[in-house]
Formats: sequence, C-alpha cells, structure tokens
Amino acid sequence: MSKKPRSKRINISVKDQWKQILKSVNKNEVPVNLLQSVTVNLIDGTSVEVDIQSLLKEGHDPDDVRDMLNSRLDRMDALIKDIDFLISIDAVAKTVQPLTNELLKHLQ
Repeated sequence: MSKKPRSKRINISVKDQWKQILKSVNKNEVPVNLLQSVTVNLIDGTSVEVDIQSLLKEGHDPDDVRDMLNSRLDRMDALIKDIDFLISIDAVAKTVQPLTNELLKHLQ
C-alpha cells in the first residue's frame, strides 16, 4: 500500500487563527474600518454603543466616522468610565489574509 501524502496545512479555521493573533496584539490604535463597534461606558452606569460596521455599510466614509467618534469621545471625556473596542475579526481577516497568502505562497 502506498502512503497517502500528508497535507502541509494546519487544520485550524481562519477565524480562530485571527482571534488568537488579535489577542496577542497591543491595540493602542486600530483603523476604524477594522472595528465592529465601540461601547462607551459612562460613570453613571449607562452604556452607549456605536455600531461602526453599520455606519460603514450605510456608506459613511471611514475618516468621517473616525473623526465623529473622536469628537464625541473628547466632548464626553469627563463622563466616560471606560471604552470597549470590539474588533471585527472578519474585517481583519479580509484585510490581512490576502497579504499573508501572498507572502506565504512559496511555502506551500
């Protein structure tokens, strides 16, 4: 019997790979088009969620969304307890995966 050739690829989903990569990255600055949403937690206990991907899908320019978000955060600074940034793994994968594929194509 002949042996079946083994695949050189690791059997991990692309989404799981990106989750692991993103967990290890220091996220001081993230391009707005890679954000899923931003949740602003206020000192009075209320939370305000801004769905970034919805704004972008509606046709808003990423630079305008970024400027609007920064302006509102600056105005509300004294009221903000903390801010949660939810990164869109799908957007990151769509942005970075083609570059990764190009760089790694010679290893296959």
